[in-house]
Amino acid sequence: MSAEQRAPANPAATKVPPKYAPRWHVVLYQPEIPYNTGSVGRTCVAVGAKLWLVRPLGFRVDDYYLRRAGLDYWEHLEWQVVDDWAELVCRLPSERHWYFTKRAQRAYTDPSFAAGDVLVFGRESQGLPPELLHGRSDRCLRIPTRPQVRSLNLSNSVAVALYEAARQWDMAT
Repeated sequence: MSAEQRAPANPAATKVPPKYAPRWHVVLYQPEIPYNTGSVGRTCVAVGAKLWLVRPLGFRVDDYYLRRAGLDYWEHLEWQVVDDWAELVCRLPSERHWYFTKRAQRAYTDPSFAAGDVLVFGRESQGLPPELLHGRSDRCLRIPTRPQVRSLNLSNSVAVALYEAARQWDMAT
């Protein structure tokens, strides 16, 4: 068994009414570092996004470090864990996905984000797998960096993308 303990996919979500109606959906595909996931959770609460975690995870969902990074915001977060990509796609309310990858040609500021959009981010060590990106180049976005930087931290990337979506959405309403 991996570092992650097998647990139900957020059992509280099926018994408790939602804390808020999500503006957007953030997907972390097989995240590895609890601190990053905790920070992403905090950002999701700040802008009203739902966090989806796709297994396998590199930590337990009750991990001390995950909660510590999310501080006391985690209890306010709408979140769910799913076993794989197929389950995620079945459960998501929107088919409008944006895939964040350093291999994309389009900048993250190019599309017009809409409420309900799904922002997908990959593992800290490898990013998104090629099979998820194949045939979706029009949906792949990058956050530009100088050549000296291999990539941005996952939680920073999510914050940049979500706040661009929020900037566009808030200006449109």
